[in-house]
Amino acid sequence: MFYLLHGDDEFTNREHLKKLRLQGDFEYNQDTFNDGEVDLGTITATCNTLPFLAEQRLVVVEGLPKKRRGESPASTSKDDGAVRQDSSETSTGGKGQKTKKGKKSGKGSTETRAGFEKGLAEYISRLPDSVALIVLVDETLEASNLLVKAASEHGKVIQSMLPRGAALVSWIKRRAQSIGVSINEEAATLLANYIGNQLRLLANELAKLATYVGDGGTITVDDVHQLSAQVQEARIFDLTDALAQRNQKQALTILHDLLADGEPPIRLISTIITQVRSLLLVKELSQKGMRAAQIATTIGIAPFVAEKAARQVGKFTPTQLEHAYRQLLATDAALKRSRMTPEMALDLLVVSFGTDW
Repeated sequence: MFYLLHGDDEFTNREHLKKLRLQGDFEYNQDTFNDGEVDLGTITATCNTLPFLAEQRLVVVEGLPKKRRGESPASTSKDDGAVRQDSSETSTGGKGQKTKKGKKSGKGSTETRAGFEKGLAEYISRLPDSVALIVLVDETLEASNLLVKAASEHGKVIQSMLPRGAALVSWIKRRAQSIGVSINEEAATLLANYIGNQLRLLANELAKLATYVGDGGTITVDDVHQLSAQVQEARIFDLTDALAQRNQKQALTILHDLLADGEPPIRLISTIITQVRSLLLVKELSQKGMRAAQIATTIGIAPFVAEKAARQVGKFTPTQLEHAYRQLLATDAALKRSRMTPEMALDLLVVSFGTDW
């Protein structure tokens, strides 16, 4: 059986993969090839190998070979997708049954992506019943793609797209129900607005919230405010945004809401300092042409933080960020020396923020 899992929703793709793994007795008969780093001959040879003491072997191919610059389906040569085979034969353990042994291509495949897809699509029609082959691709393949056509004819296509807008709120509700709790509309919308369609992160937050409210409980906005570190950090980003826009009224409202929700003042100022420091680094790296994903890896921050910071840095000049950073450090020092109440120190920060720019 052939399964093609594709679409930009990597989390749901892997949820489907997890379910498919559980459908058979594959404990001693699993092979996984990652990131297109193996040639087609190796994959087909593995598929042709009989399973050991089981009905089926599971072969998982995660990712396809990277497209080469200028590559297009029309550039694929006639034999580009052919399965590479050597002249040797190895026994599969069956009664006299032989299968060709696919050559490995060193550290990675030398095939073009188009050739790989063509060769694999042609092989699917003669896929042995003794194997379950799963190809997982974290991108959306066109309906005209040869693998999509092969899966439609000889297997199953499962496409997973990232939910957005109202669909994302519905996903959050369904996910909550699947783990034994419910979440009200306002709380689901809050998570959707602040975390977005980062489904793995949402699933982790919902699992934490479900543990808090207990089996059969209902997750509310107050629960999200108290327990979701991701939402709290996003709300502090809103505070930083308001400060950048010199919107004192909005900044004070957000600040007092955070304090009312139990956010410790020292941790609050520390998080703002961390955010401004991240903004300084993001500003510098983005000017060097780096994208948010690269920046996240380089400076060790979460991808969603890098994306928010990348959108936010345009509101500051480098000089303004440096001034803001020094002002925040001064407020932090004043808090630690207890020269004033934490609430007063933060209020003064909001009122005076940016006055020396």
